[in-house]
This record gives sequence, C-alpha cells and structure tokens, in this order.
Amino acid sequence: MKKILLLTILSFSLYGFSQDQDSLNLNTIEPKTNSSTFQGVKYGVRGGYTISHLDFDGNPFMANNHRNSFYIGFFANLGMSKTLSIVPELQFSAEGANAEPLNLDYIQMPIFFRFRFNEKFHAGLGPQVGWKVHKVGDNLRDLGFSGVAGVEYKINYAIFVDVRYIYGIQNVFNDATGISAKNRNIQIGIGYKF
Repeated sequence: MKKILLLTILSFSLYGFSQDQDSLNLNTIEPKTNSSTFQGVKYGVRGGYTISHLDFDGNPFMANNHRNSFYIGFFANLGMSKTLSIVPELQFSAEGANAEPLNLDYIQMPIFFRFRFNEKFHAGLGPQVGWKVHKVGDNLRDLGFSGVAGVEYKINYAIFVDVRYIYGIQNVFNDATGISAKNRNIQIGIGYKF
C-alpha cells in the first residue's frame, strides 16, 4: 500500500513538473532593449593635409617655417549612445617645422570623444600620445602628448570631411638642450566609414 501511495505521489509530481516545463517557452521571452545603451562599432579610415609648426618659447634658433605634409590613419567608432561615441585611432602624421632637423614624424593614438549635434555635424575632443619614428638621438623627445579638438561634417552615410586642431602640451626638445617648443597642427581631411 505504501508503495502504491508513493508511486501515486511521484506520478503527480512528475506530471506537474512536465506541465510547468511546457508552459515555459524560452523562445517567447523578449529581451529588453534600451535605446540609450551601446550603439555598435564602425570602422574607417581618414587622411589628409597637415599644416604644422613649432611654437618656441623666445626666438627660434633656426628658421621655423610651417611644415605642410599629410596624415593617414584608421579608427573605430564605439557608439556609447545616440549622441556620444569614443573613437580610438592609430595614425601616421608628419609634423614639426619645415627645416629638416625640426621634422617630427609620429605614429599617434588619439582617443577622441565625439559628440553628435545632428545627422550631419559632429564635434569632439580628447588626448593624444605620439611616438617619434624617423630619427633617434637628435635631442628631440621620442614621446609627444597633445590635446585634440575637431569638427566633422557627414556628406553621406559613409563619407565625411573633418578639421582638427592639435595642441602639443609637452616640450618637443629634451630638457638638457635648454630649448622649449611645442607642436601646433591643423589637420584638414576626409574619411570613410565601412
């Protein structure tokens, strides 16, 4: 008798458990979405024209004409919301002054905080670190630190034009030289988002 009672209780338990499983259909559960969260990643390239000069403290020790050259780089646009994205970049930029001893070619990594004002206009700012790549032992620092600010105009879904101002915050010369100058650059270019 005890065995029959135990089997009856177990069968009702198993029947109730199987009914609960049937009523729980995982395919019908809708994930919650929040429009203010991460918006995705876009990749792209940008390049263009650089107008650069060195801003010396006092009189320069040699001719300090502008250096007109180019930059080219790659970026990832990490959309944090509909109005804010973080844009890490890796670029080559030819900077410094026109005289060959004052040429400064960098591999740079800006971290650009980009704000969307409307569908066409964006602006941003952020820090930048650069590594001097073309010469060594020339009394110029190998690392450069800058602040970057810029505006961007979107031509269509993929192509944009931009203008940036780069303000060097560190002396480009080694302290032992007793010379002080900082990089100042304007970049005018075009980009493409994939």
